[in-house]
Amino acid sequence: MEKTVKILNESGMHARPAGAFVKMASSFTSDIQIETNGKVLNAKSIMNVLSLGLKKDDEIKIIANGNDEKEAIEGLVNLVNSKFGE
Repeated sequence: MEKTVKILNESGMHARPAGAFVKMASSFTSDIQIETNGKVLNAKSIMNVLSLGLKKDDEIKIIANGNDEKEAIEGLVNLVNSKFGE
């Protein structure tokens, strides 16, 4: 299962939102990846997420495979759409 979302918060996915994203991704048993600009990386790794250097208006595809993939996609999309609470 996959869904594409746009980074909405002004400062992009810096350390705090990346940490929140990884923490939520890690709470699911499904394999979760982020795809952007031809790169596909493990969404449960803070170093991977930060290495993408995501800025406002960048699009990412969240890909989840596993028992709780639907819940994982919904939760992560809602987190991104909420601007990580910023």
